[in-house]
Amino acid sequence: MELEVYKKDGTPSGEKITLNPDIFGIEPNDHAIYLAVRAYLANQRQGTHKTKTRAEVSGTGKKPWRQKHTGRARVGSFRSPLWKGGGTIFGPVPRDYSMSLPEKVKKLARKSALSYRAKESDIKIVEDFTFEEPKTKSMFTVLKALKLESTKTLFVVPRTDRHLYLASRNIPNLQIIEANKVSTYDVMNNKVLLFQKSAVEELQKTF
Repeated sequence: MELEVYKKDGTPSGEKITLNPDIFGIEPNDHAIYLAVRAYLANQRQGTHKTKTRAEVSGTGKKPWRQKHTGRARVGSFRSPLWKGGGTIFGPVPRDYSMSLPEKVKKLARKSALSYRAKESDIKIVEDFTFEEPKTKSMFTVLKALKLESTKTLFVVPRTDRHLYLASRNIPNLQIIEANKVSTYDVMNNKVLLFQKSAVEELQKTF
């Protein structure tokens, strides 16, 4: 598949780039994408939720009143879960939500997601560029020229560029990421993939 390379002012540069069909042209595997996205979201969870049981809440362990002959219900502790200020029954406890997938499944999922974007013509290539000053207005001008100002976009760059990062971070529908860190979730969570020209080769190297 050949794609036009655009200048940052939105005009065609006259150059074309060929996408590797083994990465951008396979038959997508929906289940692999599902597993990869599920694992990604699970791995974002801290799992630090916690409530106190009756053994952990503050309060005396003394029996409030005698067992019999008071006309009141039997109670053994002020910390009973049935009482205000008492412990919680079966509350959440810290746990590890992390999931791991076989390397082959992760690669298949990424290829499937990229192939979906290529199949739907949601990939754009722009020439390599940077800014002399990290201004949000400069980045927004580029997006507007490429007609992506109102589209949820994943901007893939070959390597860390501080000025590009600072110019992009305040644009709500734009996510900037290095080519070797692109995940299945990132691809599926954005409508359009905007690659800098050299980022395509960097991404293909990761496979």
